[in-house]
Amino acid sequence: MLAKTIRTALFASALTVSSLAHAESVKIGFITTLTTPAAVIGEDMKNSVELALEHLDHKMGGRDVELIMEDDGFKPDVGKQKADKLVKQDNVDFVAGFIWSHVLLASANSVLKADKFLISANAGPSKIAGKRCHKNFFSTSWQNDQTPMAMGEHLNKQGVQSLYIMAPNYAAGKDMVAGVEKTFNGEVKGKDLTKWGADAQLDFSAELAKARSSGADALFVFYPGKAGGAFIKQYQQAGLRDEMPLYTVFTVDSIGLPKFQQGKLEGVLGSKMTQQWSPDMDNPANQKFVADYLKKHDKYPSFYGAQAYDSIMLIASAVKAVGGKLDDQDAVRAALKAADFASVRGKYTYGNNHMPIQNFYLREVVADADGRWTTKIVDTVYENHQDPYAADCTM
Repeated sequence: MLAKTIRTALFASALTVSSLAHAESVKIGFITTLTTPAAVIGEDMKNSVELALEHLDHKMGGRDVELIMEDDGFKPDVGKQKADKLVKQDNVDFVAGFIWSHVLLASANSVLKADKFLISANAGPSKIAGKRCHKNFFSTSWQNDQTPMAMGEHLNKQGVQSLYIMAPNYAAGKDMVAGVEKTFNGEVKGKDLTKWGADAQLDFSAELAKARSSGADALFVFYPGKAGGAFIKQYQQAGLRDEMPLYTVFTVDSIGLPKFQQGKLEGVLGSKMTQQWSPDMDNPANQKFVADYLKKHDKYPSFYGAQAYDSIMLIASAVKAVGGKLDDQDAVRAALKAADFASVRGKYTYGNNHMPIQNFYLREVVADADGRWTTKIVDTVYENHQDPYAADCTM
């Protein structure tokens, strides 16, 4: 009987030591793309996450932060494997990141069924905003449709009567097309959904020829990462700038602009896109983020980086609000939903599906005081905009 009591006491002691060891740090898993050509986006997010942790002195709620960075290789199955590893092997408290909608959709259940919190720093597929919404899922970006919806409104203001649409054939590409079609009042003269993935289509000559012959007033495209650079170069080489004005979402950004400038693709200057953030936003959190990123990396951060930075700051605000006690999930969830932190986009709130309710702006490509190409806000398209799928969320 005595031996059994001693064994029980030792086992309880071991559990206590294990719990205390875990309580010493906040464990965050961050999944992004760090290989393949899409790594240019993942690197920007990684840089911004590291900067956020520097600004926090690597502490949240008085606890040290352990960051585990994982590469999804631009593949849904790999993303799911990394999510499984983070929740089962590493036992993280939060999983954040995710550039790609198809990777997020493949990985989400691994995190949510393990009762962990999932913070998307970019991907915002319609399914997870609507019927597949979940109490432990939060976004620091947007729902995919919202940014192109804002562009559709701008096209209406500009009096554009007809449009040719191009996007990659995957979840986000389809959402982008659906978004602009929701709000654009004119005629869609044609539409191409091109091959995506590790061997994504990068030659758009046939599609550009179809766009030209369609007679459309303007061209709307969504091509992130390397595909965006390839498209812009071919669009300019085709001589379409004066014939068919280009409107984009997630194609012209701070990742691609230095390369466009180096390649002397002057057609990008003056081009417009919609977004919920811009480097010139005049609030203290954004000024610090942009200035420190410029100083450290000698280039502007992109919206991917801004959202990744916010994902860390959102987590930090929740950990602080609960005094570092993460075992009370209801309290952590309420603290995340409060979004009580200084976002680089300014104050925003969460809807019932935990997607941000926020402003969307029209941005223009300009040269800054030092001659570097960047973007500035020229108009507010939406104020406190909620995504259209929130009505399908039963939370």
